[in-house]
Amino acid sequence: MIKLKSMEIKSIAAGLCLALVSTAAFAQTADVPKPVAKAMKKVKPADIREHIAYLADDKLLGRQPGTPGYQMAVDYVTDQFKKLNVLPAGEDNTYLQTVRLRTATINPNATLQLTANSGAPENLVDGRDFAFYPNPGQEQVTLDAPLVFAGFGISAPDMNYDDYANIDAKGKVVVILRGVPEGFPSTVSSYSMDMQTILKTAAEHGAVGVLVGSANPNGGVPNFSRGISSVMGTDGKVAASRSYHEDIKMLGMINNNTLQKVLTGAGVDVPQTVASIRSGHPASAPLPFSVKGSYSSSYKDIESYNVVGKIEGSDPVLKNEYVVHSAHLDHVGVGRPIDGDSIYNGAHDNASGVASLLEIANIYSKVKNKPKRSILIVMVTAEEMGLLGSAYFAKHPTVPAAQMVADVNTDMPTLIAPLLAVVPLGAAHSSLEEEVKQASNFLGLDVEEDPEPEQNRFVRSDQYSFVTQGVPALHIKYGNKTADGKNNLDQQVKVWREKYYHKPQDSLEGGVFDFDAAKKYVQLNFLIGYLVAQDAERPSWKPDDFFGTRFGNVQ
Repeated sequence: MIKLKSMEIKSIAAGLCLALVSTAAFAQTADVPKPVAKAMKKVKPADIREHIAYLADDKLLGRQPGTPGYQMAVDYVTDQFKKLNVLPAGEDNTYLQTVRLRTATINPNATLQLTANSGAPENLVDGRDFAFYPNPGQEQVTLDAPLVFAGFGISAPDMNYDDYANIDAKGKVVVILRGVPEGFPSTVSSYSMDMQTILKTAAEHGAVGVLVGSANPNGGVPNFSRGISSVMGTDGKVAASRSYHEDIKMLGMINNNTLQKVLTGAGVDVPQTVASIRSGHPASAPLPFSVKGSYSSSYKDIESYNVVGKIEGSDPVLKNEYVVHSAHLDHVGVGRPIDGDSIYNGAHDNASGVASLLEIANIYSKVKNKPKRSILIVMVTAEEMGLLGSAYFAKHPTVPAAQMVADVNTDMPTLIAPLLAVVPLGAAHSSLEEEVKQASNFLGLDVEEDPEPEQNRFVRSDQYSFVTQGVPALHIKYGNKTADGKNNLDQQVKVWREKYYHKPQDSLEGGVFDFDAAKKYVQLNFLIGYLVAQDAERPSWKPDDFFGTRFGNVQ
């Protein structure tokens, strides 16, 4: 799972809750053929452990894309696919889809000049007053444009909120704050604050640049010295990125002092304005300033791979449609030592997810009568670099895009205690909710609301890449139910996360695992996908759903 800074987490959708689904007790139980139920029971906790043991071994050095350790993980998965009779579904009749990763960094010559309409230019200081995101599609950028304030940079008329309603952003650089109005549901908040959405919205209104201001009185600017990664297409253009839009030439951040200067120059009181837009009252205004910026970017390009396998369906027509099971194969590699260990093994994040998908494939290998639709098992790269492998696959799949009917994603399920309840992130937006209820009821699991909506997991893992391409998707996380009736598993997970998440301590040896819970998790994800694959009706967005309305016709 990609990691958010604590400051970002605190600012995102604070206090919002995600109303997902009712408890499984009220759902219809899935009708599972006896041979399928028998195959599900053959999942062995020891096999799940064995997969994790290999993928999280020190010799893989944290599975960073472009390294020999990641290639070892790729080879392991392809070998398992062959043993399980999973067909190749990558490029050129192989299991692989090439993902060309570009890490862009800003050269130390960036300049930004702020000029009042009736004053002299002021040179801002790079790294103190401002910081630019590197541009993966254009090495040298220069821009001279007026400023305009656009609140949170959100245009959502269907939510009765639009920061762009009363301004002309065409040809201008928009200054925005990070946040969402109170009352936005958490998944809508997640979408609205996603930088991809902010850039797309700005571009649709004719803006040529975006400057994100810090509303914190002590707020500075981030350090992008490690670079930001994107995927390049075979045409040499940016194919997927979390921080790039071809029409937005300049994306940067400004500190609080600079923000105060440009807003107060237009008579805008910053604390009052922040309070107003948080309460749902859009605030926007022309600003009596222009900016002139110049910067260049350097690139480091590597090749990595998504691994794609297929289990062919049995129906002559429906076998040409696909239910996707996805999990990310990468982790963050070797980094800052903690307690003498510098290898970030990623046992839970996400060797456990990869192991789950391999065992789903194993169940199918034992089922003679395959489901009507075909199943794709997709291990994606560069999730930790910004959901890049899944973004590329969802936009450029190795099967016809319109034939992908659903994605069931698996990312760090954090199975450290008995699995008694689950949270199906994203399921409430589509008919997939019904398959979740049926499968959960079959396995005796409760279905709960998200106990931590402020963590914004909906946009932080690979299911979101499929959602933005119009594919109904979900991600099963642990629920809160505990055997002692305290129902506070989220507190145990918080303690675990503090010690293990994105740290070298996330390893098999010395780690915390419940492999019986992992078995049930595999069974649940398998059964959700199986039920979708068997249903004569393909999954659909709920009527007037926020994401269905925006993305339902992308394909």
